Amino acid sequence: MEAPSQYPILSQKSKRHSIGLKFMGLSFHPLSGKPNAELMPNRLDEQAYFVLDLGALLTYEYFIVPDILSVKFIQGLYADCAAQFAGVTSIGLRARIFQIGRHSLLGGMGPTWIYRHNWFLIPNYVDTKYYKGTPTDKWQYKFLWYGGELEYKFAISSKLDFATIFVPGYPDLMAFAVGLNYKL
Repeated sequence: MEAPSQYPILSQKSKRHSIGLKFMGLSFHPLSGKPNAELMPNRLDEQAYFVLDLGALLTYEYFIVPDILSVKFIQGLYADCAAQFAGVTSIGLRARIFQIGRHSLLGGMGPTWIYRHNWFLIPNYVDTKYYKGTPTDKWQYKFLWYGGELEYKFAISSKLDFATIFVPGYPDLMAFAVGLNYKL
C-alpha cells in the first residue's frame, strides 16, 4: 500500500486535466493610460495607471507531463478599461518554473487574441494604433503570437488549488486575476 504524500501536489497519481475560474479586477498601465485616461471611468488615479476591469477567465489545462508541462486554453470576458465588453482567447504551452511543497510557479506562452467593442465609438477617443479596426467596425482586436502569463498556485488539497495570474503585457498593460483550479 502506497503511503500518502505529505504534499498532495507531489502525488504520483496526478491528474491530467484541470479547469479553473479566475476573477479579474485590476490592470496596470506602466506608461499611464494616456492619451485615453479620461475615457476610463474605473481608473483609480487621474492618469489611469491603475484601472478596475472586472471580469472572469475560464481555463482548461491538459498536462502532457503531470504537474510539469501542459497545454492551456483560456477564455476571458470582462469590462475593459473603458467599461465596455471585451474578451481574450488564448492557447499555449505552460511549464512549471519551480515547486516548493504546496507552492508552485508556472509560466506560459502562446497565441493570444484580444478583442473589445470599438473605442472609436467613444467621443474623444485617440487611436494609439495598438488595436486593429476602423471607425466603422464593431470590434477592435489584437493578435499576439507570444502572449504570456505567470501563475502562482497554492495546493489547498490534492484536487484544488488557489491561483493568482499575472499577465506581463509591458509596456501597454499588466493584468492580475485570482481564483481556483480544480483537477478532474
